[in-house]
Amino acid sequence: MTAATVDVGTHPDGTLVIVPHGDLGDDDAVDLRRTLIQAIRHTRPLRLVLDLGDVGELDPINLGTLAAACHLGDDHHVAVFLDHPRPDVADRLTAAGVPAHRLRHIN
Repeated sequence: MTAATVDVGTHPDGTLVIVPHGDLGDDDAVDLRRTLIQAIRHTRPLRLVLDLGDVGELDPINLGTLAAACHLGDDHHVAVFLDHPRPDVADRLTAAGVPAHRLRHIN
């Protein structure tokens, strides 16, 4: 990603954790989408956690990408969770169609 960086790791229980850092703008959309599609369609962990605790701004394109990742995860039997979003981001994610049970630990 250009303006933001992303860390990817796996917990001992097999949960794949993606941690973006910084603002997610339109310059980051393609890379974020590729990372999520690779994780969901090819790696196929039982659980995928996107830790949003270090994300500042989230533009509409990336907001839609995160919402779509939840639905794509359902199609591929990967439980997708969005952890530590700021309250305003959590509200926008819910408005974009992310089920409330996918949002955890709202800061």
